[in-house]
Amino acid sequence: MGFFSQLNLVDSASTLQSEMFLFHDHAMVVLVGIFTFVAFLGVKFIFNTFSTRAVLEAQRLEIIWTIIPALILIWLALPSLRLLYLLDEQSNSGMVLKAVGHQWYWSYEIPVLNNANFDSYMVPEEELNEGEFRLLEVDNRAVVPYEMETTVITTSADVLHAWTLPSMGVKMDAVPGRLNSMSMFVEKPGVFYGQCSEICGANHSFMPIVVEALSLKDFVSLEL
Repeated sequence: MGFFSQLNLVDSASTLQSEMFLFHDHAMVVLVGIFTFVAFLGVKFIFNTFSTRAVLEAQRLEIIWTIIPALILIWLALPSLRLLYLLDEQSNSGMVLKAVGHQWYWSYEIPVLNNANFDSYMVPEEELNEGEFRLLEVDNRAVVPYEMETTVITTSADVLHAWTLPSMGVKMDAVPGRLNSMSMFVEKPGVFYGQCSEICGANHSFMPIVVEALSLKDFVSLEL
């Protein structure tokens, strides 16, 4: 994979992640505009040898450069607050995926599948099949139905972990003795990869997260 291709954001597979992309583009328009304007003024000042006494005390100019940044902050704050409320929205779906962090693997519980309970370990490099991703493949994938709200609940059995799935816009701390929850809506079938995003010890980089999205018909027919 080339360097510039690694700078791209992960393709969105959920409504929340799509909203995050929109906010990212919205904020970048503002930042690029500010950078361009400041750079233009900087170049003008470098090559401008004139000065005027009126610029040292320009009340109208000071009012303008106070109001405009305030309006820019409001332009950023309104969609940001909307996105925060969307992220905090909790569904009433009965579909629950519980992820428990361990040193250094994940275990999952899926109550609707007869309380299915299994561990998910990273596949060693020497056991990978052709086309599989190094440091990302696991022996047992978490499975959820797509086009259906899923409540993800996280906790930890030892130290702090973080259950992170970039394509879903999900990032939750897994804290010992505490349950954190977040809604996840998968828009399409596929296999989605993530990793623990909290430095949790020596093998922190070797506890990947893999979620496979299936149709509801295939999901209910699973035998885990």
